[in-house]
Amino acid sequence: MTPTANTPDTPRTPQGPATPAGLLDAALRGDPGRPLVTFYDDATGERVELSVATFGNWVAKTANLLQDELGAQPGDRLALLLPAHWQTAVWVLAGFSAGVVVAPCGDPAGADLVVSGPDTLDAARACGGERVALALRPLGGRFPQPPAGFIDYAVEVPSQGDRFAPYAPVGPDAPALVLPDGGGVLTASEVVAKARASAAALGLDRGGRLLSPLSFDTWDGLAAGLLAPLAADASVVLCRHLDRLPEEQLAKRKDAERVTVSL
Repeated sequence: MTPTANTPDTPRTPQGPATPAGLLDAALRGDPGRPLVTFYDDATGERVELSVATFGNWVAKTANLLQDELGAQPGDRLALLLPAHWQTAVWVLAGFSAGVVVAPCGDPAGADLVVSGPDTLDAARACGGERVALALRPLGGRFPQPPAGFIDYAVEVPSQGDRFAPYAPVGPDAPALVLPDGGGVLTASEVVAKARASAAALGLDRGGRLLSPLSFDTWDGLAAGLLAPLAADASVVLCRHLDRLPEEQLAKRKDAERVTVSL
């Protein structure tokens, strides 16, 4: 059975699914074996490729962690203090699936939960709710020593269930995303509409491959790194520390990854 991040009866519009979780469900029902996120870190040499099915499995496990272990409720605010990374993309979709309001680079002091990378732990301690730390090590590795006051994502997520169903349905009108560049809060359907518009503006078509070096601290980075490819039935080659890659190696990467759109 293909893992899924939400229930199969997701709300739809004439254009297709009306929620971000619905977009992932549609991709899982379509071609779950195709690549969705290919991640490079040019500081470490890491390369990770996640098919739609593998990505969906990580999303389901993370959403179960949010809902069952961390006690997240629909409408809770989730601050993500994370760089552009495949695990960040997982957390964004898991938050949408569980009905929490995802706040990339959000203020942890005003959040109900916070997820932090290793470089932002001090700032994340301002959150009075649950705190999760990601080591961002190759292969999803754990911290050698878990940071005080945080749970280690890599320790907790493997045991979570491979299928996720929210306790309360997450509808198109539910608040979903705090725009990282100060543009207010989008509902789930507004996230989908904006993602489709970004895909069109980028010239990203079905089956396309978008290479993005952008961080997730703006809408453009968030759209390029996940939401626009998902909305277009395309995929992303997400590159962290791309400035460390020589130009000739970048050209080879674009060729090897069959990139159709590059930022």
